[in-house]
Amino acid sequence: MKTQSITLRYLASLLMLLAIFTTSCGSKEGKVEGVNMLYGKDSKIWKTDKELDATGDKVKQTDAQEDERITFFANGQYNMTSPAGAVNGKYAFDQTAKTITMTPEGAAESSTFNVVTLTDDKLTLKSPAGAELRLEKE
Repeated sequence: MKTQSITLRYLASLLMLLAIFTTSCGSKEGKVEGVNMLYGKDSKIWKTDKELDATGDKVKQTDAQEDERITFFANGQYNMTSPAGAVNGKYAFDQTAKTITMTPEGAAESSTFNVVTLTDDKLTLKSPAGAELRLEKE
């Protein structure tokens, strides 16, 4: 009887530790941290992890799309590179509204995206049409 009681206590303790660990290490999807997570100390390079269409279905990436990179700089500039070329521009991050507005150099119009997730290593942008681009730190 005493051995069974010790075993149950041990099992309960293990379950409690597992619950605490799971809660503290849970998914950061949907968490938007400070703007410095976007560019790190001076700059940060992001690459595509996954793309979803407006219905939530995964979009197959081409080899060229897998080679695309976007670098955000602390000074409000960004650079997008792909095998087809590069685009430079400016961005503005609104922490309260959880949006990022990107304006390519020489363009009259900008694009605004909802920032769904922004952590040190994950960035998820959602277009007004509902498509999502999930990026990861390179």
